Amino acid sequence: MGADVRQVADGTYLVHGSHTNWVILTDGDAVTLVDTGYPGDRRQLLDSLAAVGGSPEAVTAVLITHAHNDHLGSAEYLRAAHGTPVLLHEAEVPHARRDFLQQVSVGTVLRNGWRPGVLPWMVHVLRSGGTEQHPVTTPAPFPSDGALDLPGRPVPVHTPGHTDGHCAYHLPDAGVVISGDALVSGHAIGRTRGPQLLPGMFHHDRAGTLASLGILAGLDGDVLLPGHGPVHRGPVREAALLARERAA
Repeated sequence: MGADVRQVADGTYLVHGSHTNWVILTDGDAVTLVDTGYPGDRRQLLDSLAAVGGSPEAVTAVLITHAHNDHLGSAEYLRAAHGTPVLLHEAEVPHARRDFLQQVSVGTVLRNGWRPGVLPWMVHVLRSGGTEQHPVTTPAPFPSDGALDLPGRPVPVHTPGHTDGHCAYHLPDAGVVISGDALVSGHAIGRTRGPQLLPGMFHHDRAGTLASLGILAGLDGDVLLPGHGPVHRGPVREAALLARERAA
């Protein structure tokens, strides 16, 4: 399956991989990559870079929303093969190294196997390398506060809960919020469409995830690029408040 690349704003592309999204930000020939999909999504990842006129060598940095396997998949590959810096919130750096793992266990998934869609999703996870570990050898924290000096000028926004160091990325000039798994618009095992939280078993700290919806509600934007599901257009504040209402 080829990469499903959607341009959502000038120099901003949402890519749908196999059940997980990543984002490409371009500025001339240079690229910022936000997340990398599952390990098994690598061909799609490379194809998506080519589709926007980029290449692995053009990626100035990989930004990670959080270090779950379906977002971290090819980060170490890009670092090792091309010297690409991998940047995260400081609280997520040891998670990316796999000093610890804040991710739903296989046992928890199996105990929820009676829920619609869970077992087919688990089969997909296994086929995509989702239970493999690909730690980043030398992940680094963001070098400064505020906008990063990278294509797209993304501003990291700490949104803990899904993991301790989960970060969204705000593109104020474009009115775009890259929300990772702090706020999504769909999931393979979900039956709800539109702004929502992931099912509770996926969050390290669900109360923290709920609190972070308030942080997202404070961001100015009308284009939401989630870690799962399609682009959502409309005020990000309203999307975050709707997700909180649904979660309650």
